[in-house]
Amino acid sequence: MAMVGEAFLSASIDVLLDKIVSGDVMRLIKGKKLDTARLEKLEIILKSVKAVLNDAENKQFTDPDVSSWIDELKDVVYEAEDLLDDISTEALRNKVESEDHQNTRAIVKQVFTRFLPSSNPFKDKVEEILGRLEVIVSQKDTLKLEGNSGAEKAYQRSRETSSLVDESGVYGRNGEKEDIMELLHRQNLYADNKVDVIPIVGMGGLGKTTLAKLIYNDQQVAEWFELKAWVCVSEESDPSKVNKAILQELPGGCDDSQSLNQLQLKLKDKLSGNKFLLVLDDVWNENPNAWEELRIHFSFGAQNSKIIVTTRHENVAAIMKTGQSYPLQTLSNDDCWELFAKHAFVGTNPGMHPDLMAIGKAIVKRCDGLPLAAKSLGGLLRCNLDAAKWNKILHSNFWDLSTDILPHLSTDILPALKLSYY
Repeated sequence: MAMVGEAFLSASIDVLLDKIVSGDVMRLIKGKKLDTARLEKLEIILKSVKAVLNDAENKQFTDPDVSSWIDELKDVVYEAEDLLDDISTEALRNKVESEDHQNTRAIVKQVFTRFLPSSNPFKDKVEEILGRLEVIVSQKDTLKLEGNSGAEKAYQRSRETSSLVDESGVYGRNGEKEDIMELLHRQNLYADNKVDVIPIVGMGGLGKTTLAKLIYNDQQVAEWFELKAWVCVSEESDPSKVNKAILQELPGGCDDSQSLNQLQLKLKDKLSGNKFLLVLDDVWNENPNAWEELRIHFSFGAQNSKIIVTTRHENVAAIMKTGQSYPLQTLSNDDCWELFAKHAFVGTNPGMHPDLMAIGKAIVKRCDGLPLAAKSLGGLLRCNLDAAKWNKILHSNFWDLSTDILPHLSTDILPALKLSYY
């Protein structure tokens, strides 16, 4: 089995965890108040395995046992995903075939009388998958795979963004930039609302952060606002950390020794009466209370202040927005090609390599307009004029991944793509 990388395996596990905690499976179980121990155990084991994936990804090139461990894990994870899909499909089938219009409670009972008894094939499959995963987890110590406390910190640092951007490397976003610039310059939608929140929404790799950078660094924007701040929020941040990060971006900064109350009062003082632009990049927190805690400070800014939020999640946008969200679309095939070619054909003209151009355009077509994929693949093939290598990427199993995985990918998929290349 061709390896497609820890990042994609990790993404598959994320998909599984999502299905366990928020999909049809968990909704049906909770609706009937049935024992969730098996699925909870599956969730715990998956998280335990995921914790060592970074280390396994690094060691698999030099340790064939680790490589085999990853292959076995991948097989089990995909089987588990298929199983949960089967359970969800069974629930839907029972609902559709219900001739007497059974209510939800009856449907739940019908499905899980198949799922829970000892003779049930679903239950047997769950036990089989759990058994295989337990063996896999037990092997991580023998293989000396370490947990990712340190790796996770490094990963979080790699997720951090700055406001700097090389505009020459951005393609196909002029229209989107103009749209959002217009939203920034207009009067706020409601007279009693001093701050408009504009969420840029889209899956990972679409270029939400890049678009926000283009806007943030525009000279007109600098003239429209008295204060600007760029804050990368990411997954683990809480309101107090965001408060501190905003203050650090504003003139005068903040003192690390300040209490939460002192930070909040200082932020209020900094924003009061000033028209500001704040970019909150990569927001994941779907807790409305966290947003309400932040929004208190923003209300002290001047009328027509603006906040740009970049997020993968519609729920985040729905919680934070004051008007309409801005859903970011994929790039055109031509723009995607320009981006790919910029990174692949460094120091040479693509027209001098018609064979590589043909393969490259086929690769770009399979990127489905995702700029991160085009940029990463172009960088992977940088200065390499071997058509065999290019064809290996074109025909890699990487392209067979489920589209469910894409939103869970990290913002740097290059390490995973390398596995399809070597």
